[in-house]
Amino acid sequence: MLKFDEEKQRNGINGALALRDRINEVADRICEEGYRNICWLGIGGTYASCMQTLVHMNEFTEIDTFVENAAEYCATGNRRIGKGSIVIISSVTGSTEEMVRGVEKAQEAGAKVFGFIDVETAALAQMVDYEIAYPANEQLKFFMAADRFMFNKREFPEYNRFYEEMDAHLASALIEAEKEADEFGREFAKKHKDDAIHYFVGAGNQWGAAYSYAMCYWEEQHWIRTKSIHAAEFFHGMLEIVERDTPVTVFVGEDSQRELAERVAKFLPRICGNYTVIDTKDYALTGFSEEFRGYISHLVMRAVTQRIDVYIEQLNCHPMEIRRYYRRLDY
Repeated sequence: MLKFDEEKQRNGINGALALRDRINEVADRICEEGYRNICWLGIGGTYASCMQTLVHMNEFTEIDTFVENAAEYCATGNRRIGKGSIVIISSVTGSTEEMVRGVEKAQEAGAKVFGFIDVETAALAQMVDYEIAYPANEQLKFFMAADRFMFNKREFPEYNRFYEEMDAHLASALIEAEKEADEFGREFAKKHKDDAIHYFVGAGNQWGAAYSYAMCYWEEQHWIRTKSIHAAEFFHGMLEIVERDTPVTVFVGEDSQRELAERVAKFLPRICGNYTVIDTKDYALTGFSEEFRGYISHLVMRAVTQRIDVYIEQLNCHPMEIRRYYRRLDY
């Protein structure tokens, strides 16, 4: 398989899972000291991960929790963030301007910040009140933190069973999903590598997946124009511009908002001949109970889209690391 390092993948996932004791220590300490609300603060891809975590929590918890875009928060503020607030962030570089200013603003308001910073020597790692350094697997780290807060509030009684399955099977399940998706990824890349524009649709934890995949991967890294749309909004605008040849891909997960994406997937064949449905239900995920598949379907979708990415990169002869403007120009 092109650009596939199974050992690296396995070590990365298991390494992130091994952080759970440290995450639990932080979450348990916060819960013992008491808190008023939880804000997930992000920008770009981290904002998408925040949205995925929020939709997961909204289904199970009475915790006052919400998402803020860091740039919006810096401009407008949010009176809900203050003493008793826990702001949770993630950053690869630890130096993103909006995140640094957002953390400063939240702390000035009296909030405490729990940060997952990939680089432990970065500016943000020195600023946050609680810090855990580990590269990649941001979505998994966020979910582990969210699940612990809900467990401590007695809202997630399946917590221990779920993480037994995660520890035993997640790495293998995602690796096998990526292998299963390899030929699909190759054919999808061949078909869509030159699209003038491509529409991605999703709901639930797949909305964050569609949002970030369109923006952070196809636009930022492949330089292909895209539009992401929430499945609940598809019938309130987007359906009128879909024609026979319009490229549309629907991400279908297995959480409580699956029906919203299924509605779009069932409708598209009536008007479009250029649609694709990626359904996490098509992947085995050996070892996972049916009740837990939806919790990880966003991780499965990333395993699938990674195979698309490597083949678009190869076919278009454009390394994904190359940027035109990001961190090259001041703006």
